[in-house]
Amino acid sequence: MHSSHLLLEEPIRMASILEPSKSSFFPAMTKIVGTLGPRSCTVEVISGCLKAGMSVARFDFSWGDAQYHLATLENLKAAVKSTKKLCAVMLDTVGPELQVVNKSEKSISLQADGVVVLTPDQGQEASSELLPINFDGLSKAVKNGDTIFIGQYLFTGSETTSAWLEVSEVRGEDVVCVIKNSATLAGALFTLHASQIRIDLPTLSDKDKEVISSWGVQNKIDFLSLSYTRHAEDVRHAREFISKLGDLSQTQIFAKIENVEGLNHFDEILQEADGIILSRGNLGIDLPPEKVFLFQKAAVYKCNMAGKPAVVTRVVDSMTDNLRPTRAEATDVANAVLDGTDAILLGAETLRGLYPVETISIVGKICAEAEKVFNQDIYFKKTVKYVGEPMTHLESIASSAVRAAIKVKASSIICFTSSGRAARLIAKYRPTMPVLSVVIPRLKTNQLKWSFSGAFEARQSLIVRGLFPMLADPRHPAESTSATNESILKIALDHGKASGIVKWHDRVVVCQKVGDASVVKIIELED
Repeated sequence: MHSSHLLLEEPIRMASILEPSKSSFFPAMTKIVGTLGPRSCTVEVISGCLKAGMSVARFDFSWGDAQYHLATLENLKAAVKSTKKLCAVMLDTVGPELQVVNKSEKSISLQADGVVVLTPDQGQEASSELLPINFDGLSKAVKNGDTIFIGQYLFTGSETTSAWLEVSEVRGEDVVCVIKNSATLAGALFTLHASQIRIDLPTLSDKDKEVISSWGVQNKIDFLSLSYTRHAEDVRHAREFISKLGDLSQTQIFAKIENVEGLNHFDEILQEADGIILSRGNLGIDLPPEKVFLFQKAAVYKCNMAGKPAVVTRVVDSMTDNLRPTRAEATDVANAVLDGTDAILLGAETLRGLYPVETISIVGKICAEAEKVFNQDIYFKKTVKYVGEPMTHLESIASSAVRAAIKVKASSIICFTSSGRAARLIAKYRPTMPVLSVVIPRLKTNQLKWSFSGAFEARQSLIVRGLFPMLADPRHPAESTSATNESILKIALDHGKASGIVKWHDRVVVCQKVGDASVVKIIELED
């Protein structure tokens, strides 16, 4: 996986580009989040997705009820068991999402230069002249000349099922719009996006709270994707809410940046959130097209320096209906990896796309190729400079482990951790080799029963670039004798050998605690 690292800045022999890629137990260091839905809800398809490289399954509550998603989750558990591939669970909230209410689900034809009225009266029938919406405050939020986009849910850009509208008049609670392009609205769910307009709705709706406190608690979700995060307060409010829900106190919150308001408060949001999802679908509507790349690069850089996962969405839209991505999409995936992205999130491509498994496989292959030319040397120096001096104890150990691994050309780094923090810090420096995160469970109690922690921490590293977790035997404490440390190390090395990331005569860098000291050591595997 770390073989013959070329750099784009160096001359590349063109013939080498055509050499076939070597298969690996881990398809890529960059992680893939797959949205499960109608085309990816069976045990067979989910198993294929896991084998192809999906490490986080996203459940999007913008559509489908809790029972539907529960059935899919049960199939995910069965697939995890049969494939022996770990997978984390992400719950995606609805948030203040505006939707067109089309109860009859009949196709609606909109003609360019025609007029359509958006009304909050949901009792009305949707037609070419009238579109009921699920929000009664739109007339107060918009003014003449504002732009409104209506598109199929998880709109990919290739459909003819989206329309741009321009507000021409506000009439009471109704908004009268001129249709800018002809389109046919077909399907059950259509979302409405008012460009650069503040929508006065809570980020965490009552429906979201109900889903989290029932479905989320029942299934001990690893990640909460907070849709339409606009302020740091949104994250604090969500964290306060889930902290009272027992096991969900450990759930990580990923802020989903979807509009200009979230962009303007990005730095404060990043401080509060555990990770960031760059929702390029809605951002692409809110921002001028020429500014989208700039936001992506700036946001990913800030996440990298903060050591928090950056997740990029909407990369291979055309694969919803096609077996191959476009040239621009393939390059887009690679550029996201070169920017420093931790994970690629697939939406429509796996939810309703015709080729969910093939999409994950191709995205994984593109990521793996881009990783080979990622300039780790420049990235490392940039990160060390950003962190500054004096470094914290943990930061110093993590950067030293990565530096040592690169100098001795280690095949992997093995990190012993109980909270997962040490492993995430190592991954922050983007080593060119995989980091095997050995999570040591801790015994904890809620005064009613005793239990072991560790499963959450292991699964939550499945969204971090380069981190591959394994859960150690709970009988081995995190700070232990050299005998038990050697015992866990042997199990970790055996796992590495079985995975194909460690071979005889390889060098491996080990990062662990011995007593009160943190130790980085280099071992060479002998026959």
